Amino acid sequence: MALESTIITHGMPYPDNLKFANKSEEICRNAGVVPALIGVIDGCIYIGFSFDQLAFICNNKKNQKISRRDLGLAITNRWSGGTTVSATMQISHTVGIPVFSTGGIGGVHRGFNSVFDVSQDLLSLKETPMIVISSGAKAILDIGKTIENLETNGVIVLGYGTNRFSAFYSRETDFKIQRVNAVKKIIDTFKNHRSLGLTSSVLVSNPIPKKYDIPSQKIEKNIEKALKKAADLKIYGKELTPFLLDNILTLSKGSSLVANQALALNNVKLGAKIALALSN
Repeated sequence: MALESTIITHGMPYPDNLKFANKSEEICRNAGVVPALIGVIDGCIYIGFSFDQLAFICNNKKNQKISRRDLGLAITNRWSGGTTVSATMQISHTVGIPVFSTGGIGGVHRGFNSVFDVSQDLLSLKETPMIVISSGAKAILDIGKTIENLETNGVIVLGYGTNRFSAFYSRETDFKIQRVNAVKKIIDTFKNHRSLGLTSSVLVSNPIPKKYDIPSQKIEKNIEKALKKAADLKIYGKELTPFLLDNILTLSKGSSLVANQALALNNVKLGAKIALALSN
């Protein structure tokens, strides 16, 4: 099962990121699944890291955030860094890995009407036939526009054990989606989707465990403060998401990091179940 690396290079501080990465791989192996953590070191794409490589990328101060668009540049310029959802999907699909677990997808950023800021993740979900497990979309986004984009691009969105789309730290939003209660239903949907020649992804929205849920009205105050600071500093594009997550971490006094780790590990657990069942 594929795992992306920007969550460790740009989503968590060291050494929390290293502990998280090791735990993610441990969950996969205990489930009988091979973890395929994808990233770039010195211009080489790696699908699976050694212990030393993982330690390096978790503590490398010069890590780049590498999207699908950047892969050619990363190889040419010998970058090291984490692959985003879009880059991880591109690499995974190329080598035949059909299941991918991440934290939360990117999407349409707030203020879209004034700044055209849309994540490449949405384009990859439109064009790449995979099962992608996430806790919905990152809470910093315009969730409504993100869901509309997914629908327009033909991406199936399933809620695992819920009929509400998740927003990263928060279990539920006001947006309804198709509920599924079994892994088999996810796999059957993916197979039937592919049998018709459709090439978009099946996105599984897996809510953060109840214990770690941060109600949307509570986290929203921190998001608004972080967005204002980003606007004042004129931070946008690929630098925006890491900046916002870092500021929300400070404003939430660490609770957002705990939630981030919990939801991502929960997605790894579900993803491993899906990967194993699909292979069987």
